Amino acid sequence: MSKKTLLLFLLLIAIKNLLHAQSVLPLPEGPNCSIRGLSVVNNRVAWASGSKGQVGLTKDGGKTWKWQQIKGFGQSDFRDVEAFSDREAVIMSSGTPALILKTDDGGASWQIKFQNDKTYFLDALAFVDDRHGFALGDPIEGKFLLLETKDGGETWNPMPDPPTALPGEAAFAASGTCISTNGKTLTIVTGGKVSRMLTLDIGSKQKNAEWQALPLPLLHGKDSQGAFSSAKNKKQQLVVGGDYQDKQRTDSVMCTVSGSSVANVSARPPAGYQSCVAFINGDVFISTGTSDSNITTDGGKTWRQVDKASYNVCQKAKRGRLVLLAGDQGKIAVYKN
Repeated sequence: MSKKTLLLFLLLIAIKNLLHAQSVLPLPEGPNCSIRGLSVVNNRVAWASGSKGQVGLTKDGGKTWKWQQIKGFGQSDFRDVEAFSDREAVIMSSGTPALILKTDDGGASWQIKFQNDKTYFLDALAFVDDRHGFALGDPIEGKFLLLETKDGGETWNPMPDPPTALPGEAAFAASGTCISTNGKTLTIVTGGKVSRMLTLDIGSKQKNAEWQALPLPLLHGKDSQGAFSSAKNKKQQLVVGGDYQDKQRTDSVMCTVSGSSVANVSARPPAGYQSCVAFINGDVFISTGTSDSNITTDGGKTWRQVDKASYNVCQKAKRGRLVLLAGDQGKIAVYKN
C-alpha cells in the first residue's frame, strides 16, 4: 500500500468514526407532557417547560431533573422558557389566558408578570441579555403582537410599531424559536398563507428603524406550513420548517439567508418537517422535529440524519457546549459529538 493510499484510508476511517460519534442519546424522561420550551444556560444548568403546567430544572447537564407542576397552573401550556441561571427564569404560556411568569428562587415560587385573558396568543420568547427581552404573539388587527421587557421580565409593554402581518400569516408556538436575536437584529420567521423573515435593527442608535421583510422559499399556503425556526452564525441565517401535518415531506423545509439574499441551497435537505434549528459552531447546525433530527457541517448545503425519534426543540448552551433536545411525552435527550 502506497503512502498516499494509506493516508486516504486513515482519513476515511477518521471521518467514519467522527460520523458515528455524532449521536442523540436519550436522558431520563420527564412527566407525561409535551415539552416545547428549552433554555440551556451552561454545561450544567438547563430549564425545560411544557404542557400541564410542567417546568423542569437540571443542574448536572441533564442527568437528573427536578420537575414541578406549578401550583394553580395545571392547565397552562408553557411553550417557551428563557433562563439566566439555576435560580432565575421566565416562562410563557400559550392559549388563554396568555401568561408570562418569573422565578428568582430556582422555581420555589413563581410570580405572574403578564396576563391577558382574552385576545392574546403568545408564541415565543427571545432575550438579548438578562434584562432586555421580547415576547411574540399572533397578529391582532393586522399587526403582530410584540411585547418588550427591559427589566429582566418584571414588566412587559407593547412594542411600538410591530411588524404588519399579511392576510393568513402567523408565527408558530412550536419550539420557542420563531423569534430570535443576536443583540443586533431581532428576527421573526412566519408561516401560514405566506412565509417570511421579518427583521429589525435593534443594535444601533438609529431611531425610527423600520422592519424589513423577506419572502422565504419554504412550504406555505396552509395553516400548518411555513418557517418555524431560525439560527445564525457569522455568515448567514438558517431557517427550517415545512408542514407539521405532513412531517415526512422533504421539499422546501430549509433555506439560508445572507443579507437580502435567500437561497434554497441544500443538495441533501433534512429528512422532513423541522420545528427547530440551533447553531453549534462554525458551519455546524442541528435541527429537529417530529420527523427526525439532522446535522449539517457545511452551513446547510447537506444534512445528515442523526436520530429518527420525534422531538420539538433543540438548544445549545449559551455559555458552553451542552446541546439538549426535548419533545412529547416528557422526552429529553443530549446530542453528543
